[in-house]
Amino acid sequence: MAVMLRGKSLPKPILQGGMGIGVSLDRLAGAVAACGGMGTISTAMCGYMEPDFHKDPNAANMRALERQVRCAKEQADGAGLVAVNVMVAGRQYAESVLTALRAGADAVVCGAGLPKDLPELAAQVPESDAALGPVVSSGRAAALLCRLWEKRGGRVPDFIVLEGPLAGGHLGFTPEEARQAQQGRPRPLSELLAEVLEAVKPFCRKYSRKIPVFVAGGVKDGAEMARYMREGAAGAQFATRFIATEECDASPAYKQALINAGEKDITIVQSPVGMPGRALNSPLIRRVSEGTQARPVHCRRCLVPCKPQESPYCISDALIAAVRGDWENGLFFCGANAGDVGRMSTVKEQIDQIMREWRDAQ
Repeated sequence: MAVMLRGKSLPKPILQGGMGIGVSLDRLAGAVAACGGMGTISTAMCGYMEPDFHKDPNAANMRALERQVRCAKEQADGAGLVAVNVMVAGRQYAESVLTALRAGADAVVCGAGLPKDLPELAAQVPESDAALGPVVSSGRAAALLCRLWEKRGGRVPDFIVLEGPLAGGHLGFTPEEARQAQQGRPRPLSELLAEVLEAVKPFCRKYSRKIPVFVAGGVKDGAEMARYMREGAAGAQFATRFIATEECDASPAYKQALINAGEKDITIVQSPVGMPGRALNSPLIRRVSEGTQARPVHCRRCLVPCKPQESPYCISDALIAAVRGDWENGLFFCGANAGDVGRMSTVKEQIDQIMREWRDAQ
């Protein structure tokens, strides 16, 4: 059952997806890793609680990231793996990768863009043996990255996270594809999985090793994880279900908002980043839709694609408001199955349930 990632053993085939800003930091990631899964720290503005964040967010973020990786590793105590999720679209993308590697992260997961230069960045920290895993939404993207990494860095991905159109947060699909998925007409994750497995097959043969593919986005439970594993997946990534846990780094109000939400409270939003996303239909989202949301008064310069003069709101401010539980002004990212989260639990309860369902489906 254990999955090998660049010589590191992942005892349970469960990845916890990175959730920013501040939803998955060291407490959540460390708890997941302590249970034998891969816990993931989101590097997006992870220093938002630092006293000097408003004055010098870049320094605050890197200081916090280093501390969070070390704390999560200490909490995990070697049971599972601690990863970081870094947005390629972030202005601190390269710095975040290097900081995490130097702090001892076991893996780096990169999405919100194609991490074409990730192997070259990793080579700058030769003491690190971290596994590198891109997030993709198609076989075409997987094949492209394999070719680029081989050419530019002399390596291929150690694993891949395949994120389907039912995921939370930013999506690698068109707004229409995201809306169709929300309406019950998603492109089957099984179809995408087969496509990615076929795309990496030549590289697996060439390097005489597997490139594990973890499915993500709308995987409801351990039984579905078992089905995807029979189809060739190495395991699955879960995110939203870990928010309403005692160990999650989000505020109690954020967790309660998720618990209170039903299927009809989930909507597709257009992020200032220029990508569609899935979130709870909070008052902020409704004001944006109605054209009554006040324009941002300042820019944190967090994302490369963002155009402050055209953005209806600051995504960093909205995500920070959410993690603090500000329902009126927050952007509450969530997956398509958020309506299934009906109570508070613990990380251990969630992982035990997934594994029990997985075993029962064998």
